[in-house]
Amino acid sequence: MKILIVNDDGIEAQGLLHLALWARKHGEVTVCAPKYEQSGKSHAINFIEPFEIKRVDLAGGIEAYSVDSTPADCTRFGIIGLNRQYDIVLSGINWGVNMSGDIVYSGTVGAIFEAEHLSHKAIALSIAKETPLPPEPVLDSIFDYVQSNKLLDYSNLYNVNIPTAPRGIKITRQGDAYFKDEFFKLDGDFYMQRGHAIPETNKDDETYDTIAFEHGFVSVTPMTLERTNTEAFNKLVKEKTQ
Repeated sequence: MKILIVNDDGIEAQGLLHLALWARKHGEVTVCAPKYEQSGKSHAINFIEPFEIKRVDLAGGIEAYSVDSTPADCTRFGIIGLNRQYDIVLSGINWGVNMSGDIVYSGTVGAIFEAEHLSHKAIALSIAKETPLPPEPVLDSIFDYVQSNKLLDYSNLYNVNIPTAPRGIKITRQGDAYFKDEFFKLDGDFYMQRGHAIPETNKDDETYDTIAFEHGFVSVTPMTLERTNTEAFNKLVKEKTQ
Protein backbone atom coordinates (compact mmCIF):
# COMPACT_ATOMS: atom_id res chain seq x y z
CA MET A 1 0.00 0.00 0.00
CA LYS A 2 1.28 3.48 -0.91
CA ILE A 3 0.35 6.13 1.68
CA LEU A 4 0.65 9.93 1.52
CA ILE A 5 0.51 11.71 4.88
CA VAL A 6 -0.19 15.44 5.18
CA ASN A 7 -1.31 17.80 7.95
CA ASP A 8 -1.90 21.44 8.86
CA ASP A 9 0.03 21.58 12.15
CA GLY A 10 3.37 21.56 10.37
CA ILE A 11 6.25 19.24 9.53
CA GLU A 12 7.49 19.19 13.14
CA ALA A 13 4.12 18.25 14.68
CA GLN A 14 4.16 15.18 16.91
CA GLY A 15 0.79 14.03 15.56
CA LEU A 16 2.24 13.85 12.05
CA LEU A 17 5.22 11.75 13.12
CA HIS A 18 3.01 9.52 15.27
CA LEU A 19 0.73 8.81 12.30
CA ALA A 20 3.62 8.28 9.88
CA LEU A 21 5.41 5.80 12.13
CA TRP A 22 2.16 3.89 12.67
CA ALA A 23 1.36 3.89 8.93
CA ARG A 24 4.72 2.33 7.99
CA LYS A 25 3.49 -1.12 9.01
CA HIS A 26 0.76 -0.83 6.39
CA GLY A 27 2.90 0.25 3.45
CA GLU A 28 5.26 2.75 1.84
CA VAL A 29 4.88 6.18 3.45
CA THR A 30 5.56 9.63 1.97
CA VAL A 31 5.07 12.77 4.09
CA CYS A 32 4.37 16.26 2.73
CA ALA A 33 3.62 18.82 5.43
CA PRO A 34 3.66 22.60 5.85
CA LYS A 35 6.89 24.27 6.92
CA TYR A 36 4.88 26.23 9.49
CA GLU A 37 1.47 25.70 11.10
CA GLN A 38 -1.38 26.27 8.63
CA SER A 39 -4.46 25.72 10.80
CA GLY A 40 -7.65 27.28 9.47
CA LYS A 41 -6.40 27.47 5.88
CA SER A 42 -9.24 25.28 4.63
CA HIS A 43 -8.79 24.33 0.93
CA ALA A 44 -6.58 27.28 -0.03
CA ILE A 45 -3.71 26.89 -2.51
CA ASN A 46 -0.99 29.30 -3.60
CA PHE A 47 -0.75 29.76 -7.37
CA ILE A 48 0.38 33.41 -7.17
CA GLU A 49 3.93 33.14 -5.83
CA PRO A 50 6.70 30.52 -5.77
CA PHE A 51 7.19 28.69 -2.48
CA GLU A 52 9.91 26.55 -0.97
CA ILE A 53 9.75 22.74 -0.92
CA LYS A 54 12.61 20.87 0.73
CA ARG A 55 13.41 17.23 1.40
CA VAL A 56 13.81 16.88 5.19
CA ASP A 57 14.86 14.21 7.66
CA LEU A 58 12.05 12.54 9.58
CA ALA A 59 12.55 9.98 12.34
CA GLY A 60 12.59 6.43 11.08
CA GLY A 61 13.99 7.41 7.68
CA ILE A 62 10.55 8.25 6.29
CA GLU A 63 10.62 10.18 3.01
CA ALA A 64 9.40 13.66 3.91
CA TYR A 65 9.05 17.12 2.37
CA SER A 66 8.61 20.51 4.02
CA VAL A 67 6.24 22.66 1.96
CA ASP A 68 6.10 26.40 2.67
CA SER A 69 2.42 26.61 1.75
CA THR A 70 -1.01 25.29 2.67
CA PRO A 71 -2.16 21.76 3.54
CA ALA A 72 -3.92 21.47 0.17
CA ASP A 73 -0.67 22.40 -1.56
CA CYS A 74 1.06 19.65 0.43
CA THR A 75 -1.42 17.17 -1.04
CA ARG A 76 -0.89 18.66 -4.48
CA PHE A 77 2.87 18.37 -4.29
CA GLY A 78 2.69 14.80 -2.99
CA ILE A 79 0.51 13.77 -5.94
CA ILE A 80 1.28 16.20 -8.77
CA GLY A 81 4.77 17.40 -7.83
CA LEU A 82 6.13 13.92 -7.09
CA ASN A 83 4.03 12.43 -9.90
CA ARG A 84 2.76 9.59 -7.73
CA GLN A 85 -0.46 7.76 -7.08
CA TYR A 86 -1.41 6.55 -3.61
CA ASP A 87 -3.82 4.01 -2.24
CA ILE A 88 -4.79 6.38 0.57
CA VAL A 89 -4.07 9.92 1.75
CA LEU A 90 -4.08 10.44 5.53
CA SER A 91 -4.27 13.93 7.06
CA GLY A 92 -3.30 14.52 10.70
CA ILE A 93 -3.22 13.63 13.43
CA ASN A 94 -4.56 17.14 14.03
CA TRP A 95 -4.25 18.83 17.40
CA GLY A 96 -7.84 20.03 17.83
CA VAL A 97 -11.13 18.46 16.77
CA ASN A 98 -12.65 19.13 13.36
CA MET A 99 -16.40 18.69 13.66
CA SER A 100 -19.74 20.23 12.73
CA GLY A 101 -19.74 23.36 10.57
CA ASP A 102 -16.20 24.16 11.66
CA ILE A 103 -15.00 21.52 9.20
CA VAL A 104 -15.18 24.18 6.49
CA TYR A 105 -12.25 26.08 8.07
CA SER A 106 -10.04 23.06 8.64
CA GLY A 107 -6.75 22.75 6.80
CA THR A 108 -6.68 19.11 7.90
CA VAL A 109 -9.95 18.46 6.08
CA GLY A 110 -9.06 20.81 3.21
CA ALA A 111 -6.09 18.55 2.50
CA ILE A 112 -8.34 15.51 2.00
CA PHE A 113 -10.76 17.51 -0.15
CA GLU A 114 -7.81 18.23 -2.43
CA ALA A 115 -6.96 14.53 -2.43
CA GLU A 116 -10.47 13.68 -3.62
CA HIS A 117 -10.23 16.45 -6.21
CA LEU A 118 -7.14 14.64 -7.50
CA SER A 119 -8.99 11.29 -7.58
CA HIS A 120 -7.62 9.86 -4.33
CA LYS A 121 -9.33 8.34 -1.32
CA ALA A 122 -8.50 10.10 1.94
CA ILE A 123 -9.13 10.21 5.70
CA ALA A 124 -8.63 13.12 8.11
CA LEU A 125 -7.86 12.32 11.76
CA SER A 126 -8.16 14.74 14.70
CA ILE A 127 -8.05 14.73 18.50
CA ALA A 128 -9.01 17.29 21.14
CA LYS A 129 -6.25 19.68 22.14
CA GLU A 130 -6.00 18.32 25.66
CA THR A 131 -5.98 14.70 24.44
CA PRO A 132 -2.81 12.58 24.30
CA LEU A 133 -1.97 11.03 20.95
CA PRO A 134 -3.98 7.83 20.43
CA PRO A 135 -1.98 4.65 21.04
CA GLU A 136 -1.35 2.30 18.14
CA PRO A 137 -4.17 -0.13 19.13
CA VAL A 138 -6.70 2.71 18.74
CA LEU A 139 -5.37 3.57 15.27
CA ASP A 140 -5.37 -0.15 14.45
CA SER A 141 -9.03 -0.44 15.47
CA ILE A 142 -10.01 2.52 13.25
CA PHE A 143 -8.05 1.12 10.31
CA ASP A 144 -9.60 -2.32 10.81
CA TYR A 145 -13.08 -0.76 11.02
CA VAL A 146 -12.54 1.08 7.72
CA GLN A 147 -11.16 -2.03 6.03
CA SER A 148 -13.60 -4.63 7.38
CA ASN A 149 -16.64 -2.49 6.60
CA LYS A 150 -15.28 -1.47 3.17
CA LEU A 151 -16.03 2.18 3.99
CA LEU A 152 -13.97 3.50 1.10
CA ASP A 153 -16.33 1.69 -1.30
CA TYR A 154 -19.11 4.01 -0.07
CA SER A 155 -17.27 7.34 0.06
CA ASN A 156 -13.83 8.57 -0.98
CA LEU A 157 -13.53 10.85 2.05
CA TYR A 158 -13.93 10.42 5.79
CA ASN A 159 -13.46 12.83 8.67
CA VAL A 160 -12.48 11.06 11.91
CA ASN A 161 -12.36 12.54 15.42
CA ILE A 162 -10.80 10.44 18.17
CA PRO A 163 -11.60 10.94 21.89
CA THR A 164 -9.46 9.69 24.76
CA ALA A 165 -10.03 5.99 25.50
CA PRO A 166 -12.79 5.46 22.89
CA ARG A 167 -15.83 3.38 23.82
CA GLY A 168 -16.30 2.37 20.20
CA ILE A 169 -16.74 3.74 16.69
CA LYS A 170 -19.84 5.33 15.14
CA ILE A 171 -20.71 6.45 11.63
CA THR A 172 -21.81 10.07 11.98
CA ARG A 173 -22.89 13.23 10.16
CA GLN A 174 -21.99 16.86 10.81
CA GLY A 175 -23.46 18.13 14.06
CA ASP A 176 -24.61 21.56 15.14
CA ALA A 177 -22.18 24.40 15.72
CA TYR A 178 -19.53 23.30 18.21
CA PHE A 179 -17.80 26.63 18.78
CA LYS A 180 -18.91 30.23 19.10
CA ASP A 181 -16.38 32.83 17.95
CA GLU A 182 -15.75 36.31 19.28
CA PHE A 183 -13.45 39.20 18.32
CA PHE A 184 -11.29 40.73 21.06
CA LYS A 185 -9.73 44.15 20.63
CA LEU A 186 -6.04 44.39 21.38
CA ASP A 187 -3.71 47.39 21.28
CA GLY A 188 -4.07 49.84 18.43
CA ASP A 189 -6.00 48.54 15.45
CA PHE A 190 -5.45 44.86 16.22
CA TYR A 191 -8.11 42.25 16.97
CA MET A 192 -7.93 38.55 17.86
CA GLN A 193 -10.51 35.86 17.22
CA ARG A 194 -11.20 33.23 19.85
CA GLY A 195 -13.80 30.49 20.06
CA HIS A 196 -15.34 28.56 22.94
CA ALA A 197 -17.45 25.41 23.00
CA ILE A 198 -21.20 25.94 23.15
CA PRO A 199 -24.00 23.60 24.32
CA GLU A 200 -25.41 21.15 21.82
CA THR A 201 -29.05 21.22 20.75
CA ASN A 202 -29.20 17.50 19.90
CA LYS A 203 -27.67 16.16 23.10
CA ASP A 204 -28.76 12.55 22.70
CA ASP A 205 -28.42 11.98 18.95
CA GLU A 206 -25.18 10.05 18.49
CA THR A 207 -25.53 10.17 14.71
CA TYR A 208 -24.04 13.69 15.00
CA ASP A 209 -20.24 13.84 15.13
CA THR A 210 -20.21 16.27 18.04
CA ILE A 211 -22.50 14.13 20.23
CA ALA A 212 -20.81 10.83 19.41
CA PHE A 213 -17.44 12.39 20.26
CA GLU A 214 -18.69 13.91 23.52
CA HIS A 215 -20.12 10.49 24.47
CA GLY A 216 -16.70 8.91 23.99
CA PHE A 217 -17.01 7.42 20.51
CA VAL A 218 -14.73 7.80 17.51
CA SER A 219 -16.83 9.72 14.99
CA VAL A 220 -16.42 8.65 11.36
CA THR A 221 -18.16 11.02 8.96
CA PRO A 222 -18.38 10.41 5.20
CA MET A 223 -17.62 13.63 3.33
CA THR A 224 -18.02 14.92 -0.20
CA LEU A 225 -16.31 17.56 -2.30
CA GLU A 226 -19.56 18.19 -4.22
CA ARG A 227 -20.99 21.60 -3.34
CA THR A 228 -24.19 21.41 -5.37
CA ASN A 229 -27.41 21.62 -3.35
CA THR A 230 -28.83 18.47 -4.92
CA GLU A 231 -32.29 18.84 -3.36
CA ALA A 232 -32.65 22.39 -4.70
CA PHE A 233 -31.19 21.38 -8.07
CA ASN A 234 -33.67 18.53 -8.54
CA LYS A 235 -36.63 20.73 -7.56
CA LEU A 236 -35.53 23.58 -9.83
CA VAL A 237 -34.97 21.31 -12.82
CA LYS A 238 -38.37 19.69 -12.30
CA GLU A 239 -40.29 22.93 -11.74
CA LYS A 240 -38.57 25.10 -14.34
CA THR A 241 -38.81 22.56 -17.15
CA GLN A 242 -42.50 21.87 -16.82
